[in-house]
Amino acid sequence: MKRKLVVLTGAGISAESGIKTFRDSDGLWENHRIEDVATPQAWKRNPELVLSFYNQRRAQLFTVQPNRGHFALADLEKDFDVEIITQNVDDLHERAGSTKVTHLHGELRKVRSSSHENLVYLRDGDLNMGDLCEKGSQLRPHIVWFGEAVPMLEKAARLASQADIFMVIGTSLQVYPAAGLMQFAHDDIPYYYVDPKPQLNFELNSKSNLYVIEEPASTGVPKVTEMIRNA
Repeated sequence: MKRKLVVLTGAGISAESGIKTFRDSDGLWENHRIEDVATPQAWKRNPELVLSFYNQRRAQLFTVQPNRGHFALADLEKDFDVEIITQNVDDLHERAGSTKVTHLHGELRKVRSSSHENLVYLRDGDLNMGDLCEKGSQLRPHIVWFGEAVPMLEKAARLASQADIFMVIGTSLQVYPAAGLMQFAHDDIPYYYVDPKPQLNFELNSKSNLYVIEEPASTGVPKVTEMIRNA
């Protein structure tokens, strides 16, 4: 039986492919304040702006490609039972070939009913006001906004508890509850943290079997893959 490798990825791995993160130094996400485009209040206040913002993010997806970090994770499925838990809303893991990806914060290429959360649809083109679900409600981005519950958190915690190896890639470990997932994993398993500017939070800092690779995902992840294959 293959060992279970659980991987938590954040904005850093996608940034290397050209997708900007709202945690850039200016505190903006593609020149927008988070409060104006990524909260339920923003949706109520100015849905046109929110739709326009995510239409641009969705269109940008088709201009970028997975990087070596994404491909290295997909290649690990040859030898490990790999479960990726990502904070990212892009589909770069899937396009690189990863087959088991849990999106904590939603997916850009999906939209859902604003009144029936279980009505979710694929959407590669623009989403506009007046686009309705089959029950007549306005469609909204399938994104978990700040202040909303994280529906996939329970599944992610369950996966973390099953990990034989835990890898963290490209995240500042400051956004909870995702940053706390390590508390559900066993203390005696190996942990690998890949980030050019690592910031150990309480959960990760408490692990005794921790390896920190102070590099971007495109070079750090291939190094970790060799480490765990040779362990």
